[in-house]
Amino acid sequence: MSLSTAPAPAPGADRIDMVRARALSIRRSAFTMVHEAQLGHPGGDFSAADILATLYFGVMRYDPKEPRHPDRDRFIMSKGHCTGAFYSVLAQAGFFPETQLKTYMQPLSMLNGHPNRNYLPGIETNTGPLGHGLPVAVGIAIAGKLSARTYRTFVLTGDGELQEGSNWEAAMAAGHHRLNRLTVIVDRNRLQQGARTEETNSLDPLDDKWRAFGFHVEMIDGHDHGALLDVLGADPAGRDKPLCVIANTIKGKGVSFMEDNVSWHHGVPTDEQFAQAMKELI
Repeated sequence: MSLSTAPAPAPGADRIDMVRARALSIRRSAFTMVHEAQLGHPGGDFSAADILATLYFGVMRYDPKEPRHPDRDRFIMSKGHCTGAFYSVLAQAGFFPETQLKTYMQPLSMLNGHPNRNYLPGIETNTGPLGHGLPVAVGIAIAGKLSARTYRTFVLTGDGELQEGSNWEAAMAAGHHRLNRLTVIVDRNRLQQGARTEETNSLDPLDDKWRAFGFHVEMIDGHDHGALLDVLGADPAGRDKPLCVIANTIKGKGVSFMEDNVSWHHGVPTDEQFAQAMKELI
């Protein structure tokens, strides 16, 4: 069975426009879910939406009808608290009906606060406790290399999450094994729960750290769909080392009162705030 990314853009629409539209839809969907549940992490959902839309609708190979296809590209949402955006992109990609999003955070729902591979198709591993996604992704990438598979492995981390030492143990192994089909994407919104990352435990110079661990590093605007498509879609055969993409983003991107506001790490909107956000997300 052949694998492909999302369906081709409609006539008159190019890939960038299609990805941009998907990212907007992800934001609207995720914020609706958070508003109805009165639970969630919308600030991080919004900073990651453009990255997720690019991966699922412009870069990755997968078949939602056969979610365990051996040649599928793997994606791991290491910042597992941002399930609003993650569930939205999985539903839009066809892994489960979009109507199921209405059950978000409800008792016994398959769409709980952290992604669970036993509940929904399209989830590669359970995440939520920070620092777990990259080690798993490294193991998956090593398995692919040993079995001569051509799949790519992508993992999205938060920047505050990089304060977990397990990430750097995994990065050291990835560099040592020259896992060129592994891509780490850092959602660099510079905010974590309660404060800025540089006030909590400084990460800069972040690019030099990844280079020191044996990665090729690209720093881009994480909301520039063209740049995301170019960097994430590049053929990994041209590299002999893993890739780290530091995606400079804005927490709460797209809504004026949420942007770069730490209180929206896990804030939930009032009815008035929800209505205003929906007017801005057009």
